[in-house]
Amino acid sequence: MTQKRSAAAMLPAVVVALACQPQVPDAGGRSEQAAAPVPTVFGATTGEEGTAPEISTSELLDIMSRGEAVLLDTRPHLEWAISHIPRALNVAPKPGMPMSQYTSDVAEVGRLVGEDRSAALILYCNGPFCGKSKRVADELIADGYTNVRRYQLGTPVWRALGGTMVIEPDGVRHVFEQDGSAVWIDARDIAAFQRGSIQGAKNLPRSLVLPGKDVGEVRAAKDDGRLPMRDHNTRIVVFGSDVAQAKAVAQAIALEAFHNVTYFEGGFDSLKAILQ
Repeated sequence: MTQKRSAAAMLPAVVVALACQPQVPDAGGRSEQAAAPVPTVFGATTGEEGTAPEISTSELLDIMSRGEAVLLDTRPHLEWAISHIPRALNVAPKPGMPMSQYTSDVAEVGRLVGEDRSAALILYCNGPFCGKSKRVADELIADGYTNVRRYQLGTPVWRALGGTMVIEPDGVRHVFEQDGSAVWIDARDIAAFQRGSIQGAKNLPRSLVLPGKDVGEVRAAKDDGRLPMRDHNTRIVVFGSDVAQAKAVAQAIALEAFHNVTYFEGGFDSLKAILQ
C-alpha cells in the first residue's frame, strides 16, 4: 500500500522508507531482509492525492528518453521561454482567468495532440506547491483525456538534481534586457570568442571541459570569477556554436551545484541576431 505524504515531508519520507523493506524467511526459517533497490531522491514524488498520478524524476527521464509522451509546461509563455525542461511545449492560457488561477487552455492542448484523448501527457509547473499542473490535469481529465500524469516536483527539483533548462529566443531577449545579474557563458573555442561575442559574455570553451567535478576549465572558472561562486542561484545562460556545445557546458556547470542553468539551442549567429 502506498503511503500518501505531504510535499514538505517528501525527502525525509524517502529516508524513512529504508526501514520499511519486506522481511522474508531464509532456508532455516529465520527472517532476513529482502534485497531491494535503495530509494533515492530521483525516485521520489510528493505523494499527494490528485486526479492525475504523479511520476518521479527518474520516470520522467525514462519516458522522455523513449519519446513516449508530450511534456507540457503549464506555466505562462514568458516563464516557459526563459527556462523550461528540454523538449517541453507550452500552449496559450485559458481565456478570462485571473493570473492567480493561471491555467493552460485545454482546447489548445487538444490542437497540439490532434484531439487525441488517449495521447500520453505529462504536466509540470513550479514545484510541489504550484497549482497550475493540477488545475490543467483536472480540466483535461474532465474533457475526456485518459493518459494524464504530473511531474509535480517541477522545475525546482529538476534543477536541484542537476537538470539544465532551455531558453527560447524571446526568453533570451527578456533576460538580456531585464536581468543585469545574469551570467552569459560562451562555450565556443577561445579563438572564436576573441573574434567577438555578446556584451559581457565570459568564455568557458567546451573543448577544455573535462569529465568529473572540480576539474579542468570548470574549476578554473570557479576560481577566477567567470562562474558566480558567491551566489549559486544566479541565472547562467550558456550558448555555443551549436546545441551540443552549449548543452555539454551547461550540464557541466549544473553538476557543480549551480541551480539556475539554461542553454540556448540555436547557434551563436542566431543568438547574435536575436540581440541586435
